[in-house]
Amino acid sequence: MSGAAVLRRCGPLSLLGTSVLPLFGAPVIQDARTGLVCVGVVVALAVPVLRDLRPTLFRLGLGLVAALSIGLTTWLYGGHDLDVALAAALRIVYLIVPAAVLTTYIEPSDLGDHLAQRLRLPARLVVASVAAVQRLDGIADEWDQIRRARRARGLGPSGGPVRRGRVLASMALALLVSTLRASGRMSVAMDARGFAGAHRRTWAEPAPWTVGDTLLLVVGAGLAVLPWLVDPLLGG
Repeated sequence: MSGAAVLRRCGPLSLLGTSVLPLFGAPVIQDARTGLVCVGVVVALAVPVLRDLRPTLFRLGLGLVAALSIGLTTWLYGGHDLDVALAAALRIVYLIVPAAVLTTYIEPSDLGDHLAQRLRLPARLVVASVAAVQRLDGIADEWDQIRRARRARGLGPSGGPVRRGRVLASMALALLVSTLRASGRMSVAMDARGFAGAHRRTWAEPAPWTVGDTLLLVVGAGLAVLPWLVDPLLGG
């Protein structure tokens, strides 16, 4: 069984936990050698379990921009020390790689089931959060539909900067109106199903904790400990 198949069977809580655990090891990365070794280990673990390449690269791209900016500012204001600047950038990379890869396996509805059944969070809070996340997932699709519809009518973002700005503003307004309408329909539907006044709620799907979840958390704990082990050997 491939690593991706194993992760698909893991619950969202273990995926989130493993994404967060490297946070406890990242501050130990104080030099470039330690950072390169730790990031190399994370990348070696991440490559076999890549799932959706496009959203993963998008998340990684945002994180890499943050890492580059932090590395650059550290170099500029930290005495032009390249080793320190690289270490600062690699600390961010060490954090974002597990999160970028693992969060693509998390489904909002599954996360809601586990938050409510395992962590015992309030049902109304969980349902509202899941609904909001699902709406966010649909905004990108709606934006693409608006763009294609306008282009089909000859109203695409062509011309000078002023015209492009007007087109983008009108598209943003159309997206806002569509989102508000969809949110209103969703709120009415949820209220009709008793989401507003129910004190006890059942859940359609179970939220099991499997052996894979435990093993995944062990991997996450290993990533948290890894810099503490590597730094004395390489960083001194």
